[in-house]
Amino acid sequence: MTDLTHADWQARAAAFRPVTQHQIAGAEHAGGGASFTVVSPRDGKVLAEVARAGAAEVDLAVAAARRAFDDGAWPRLSPTDRGRALVRLADLVEAHREDLALAISLEMGKPVTEAYGIELRAVADTFRWYGETADKLIDEAPQTAHDAVALVTREPVGVVAAVVPWNFPLTMAAWKVAPALAAGCTVVLKPAEQSPLSGLLLGRLAREAGLPPGVFNVVAGEGPEAGRALGLHPDVDVLAFTGSTAVGRHFLRYAADSNLKRVWLELGGKSPNIVFPDAPDLAAAAATAAWGIFFNQGEMCTAPSRLLVHASVADEVVDAIVERGRTLRVGDPLDPATEMGALVTEDHLARVRGHIERASAEGARLRCGGSRVDRAGSYLEPTVFDRVTPGMAIAREEVFGPVLSVMAFETEAEAVRLANSTEYGLAAAVWTSNLATAHRVSRAVRAGTVWVNCYEEGGLNVPFGGVKQSGHGRDKSLHALDKYTDLKTTWIQL
Repeated sequence: MTDLTHADWQARAAAFRPVTQHQIAGAEHAGGGASFTVVSPRDGKVLAEVARAGAAEVDLAVAAARRAFDDGAWPRLSPTDRGRALVRLADLVEAHREDLALAISLEMGKPVTEAYGIELRAVADTFRWYGETADKLIDEAPQTAHDAVALVTREPVGVVAAVVPWNFPLTMAAWKVAPALAAGCTVVLKPAEQSPLSGLLLGRLAREAGLPPGVFNVVAGEGPEAGRALGLHPDVDVLAFTGSTAVGRHFLRYAADSNLKRVWLELGGKSPNIVFPDAPDLAAAAATAAWGIFFNQGEMCTAPSRLLVHASVADEVVDAIVERGRTLRVGDPLDPATEMGALVTEDHLARVRGHIERASAEGARLRCGGSRVDRAGSYLEPTVFDRVTPGMAIAREEVFGPVLSVMAFETEAEAVRLANSTEYGLAAAVWTSNLATAHRVSRAVRAGTVWVNCYEEGGLNVPFGGVKQSGHGRDKSLHALDKYTDLKTTWIQL
């Protein structure tokens, strides 16, 4: 953990000079002169004017990636050499960890200690893990008749477009970029328009790591322009997206209207956190529930936004969460003492407050929070509602903020029914001391990940992704390589 103080981070923020140009074909590119403004949710002040990509800039980036794939060295390097390049990039992420953490904190409001200690650790670990894995994949040689040999090999798919969100701007990028590069693909990354600065800096570090020109390109721009252009581009072979379900639908349409590119989607969530009365430690369950919904300002697709708690222990668990919400320190993300920073934009803050107002109008009971924090910037109090019913919007719609909905249940069957009463299926948790209950409920809940007696645990060697309208395909683990490789059969008649 860095030992920089609040004053140190403030001084660094005052001297902040972000990368504001696209990273295309191994060089910085100003584009056609258009730009967009990045405002810090920390204080509402302008951070930078950033080059804005439209169709022309996307064409340049995709053309660079296509040349690098069709005619360049990267897909033809040995996996060992590709892996070494990714490890060098991981080393550079670690060497520039404070600069990257500052960029993330300023552009999207995350406490800088979390950006440094959690996000940047995950980013470096991801590039290192795939770098070290690149030369350890094994092809197949199925048994055949004595007069033939069959080979099944993994081939890189080509040009990959990665469109990533603002809540974990570099973690989500690394989860897509690292396996794609390890497989031998070339990449065009489009960060979210709210948080382009960290992604552009990552592009510069990739050049320093020695990735050949065109292998990793970064274009900054808005979704309806740059994102749409990538989705429709005939030279993009695969598009990987993390973001809202609504935008995911657009990318599927773009693929249908262009070259039928494969589109991999990690979308929204409304994750149930199920607490049975025999949880091994109710205090730990309550503390983890509070941490999960308030971490990263609740701006997390896996956030345990629906607490399903047995009626016999509901008061005990909810009271502990409410107490934590009331005492949580909300403030300047550059202050190491801050526990919850700013929501990403004023518009997003307004949307979250709209959800809060509707929940109150529909009859949910506000236990704590619900109001804007009185300071410059986009800050919201940690918010808890109980007496929520399944038909309320707060129980069904993704809020993407520090807002918890509590529903009580009486039986296991009711808990499972409530857990599955959503269009989403990204994650869930079960708290119980009964091994049979843990297995039954984990199997019955429709979600890509189910944690038992914990939340948000895991490593790079396990897959992550959703079912239902939370998307398809998996990030992390060896399974992520399935998205960026094709299987080729070679049959040799002897």
